[in-house]
Amino acid sequence: QVQLVESGGGLVQAGGSLRLSCAASGPTHKFFAMGWFRQAPGKEREIVARIRTDGSTNYADSVQGRFTISRDNAKITVYLQMNSLKPEDTAVYYCKYYTYWGQGTQVTVSS
Repeated sequence: QVQLVESGGGLVQAGGSLRLSCAASGPTHKFFAMGWFRQAPGKEREIVARIRTDGSTNYADSVQGRFTISRDNAKITVYLQMNSLKPEDTAVYYCKYYTYWGQGTQVTVSS
């Protein structure tokens, strides 16, 4: 069973930065895309960013230019550097590896 362990969430003021990490363990394979999703209260889960094994990335329009996704294939770990955070970025952030989901980490941005 693959397990995903997330870390790095917390409370930050608007304009601040946070870095999320998600490490996969178990029967993993480096040749799968990894990504970050988020879900705000009362809203559906939405994709934030995705990174393939070749390093190519996709971002939601709302975070383009502020967030950067990266990965370490040797460690099967994905990162999300979040800069210039806004109150509307407040949500539970989930990482995804293949069909597996992390437990979620809360990000709260105060105005």
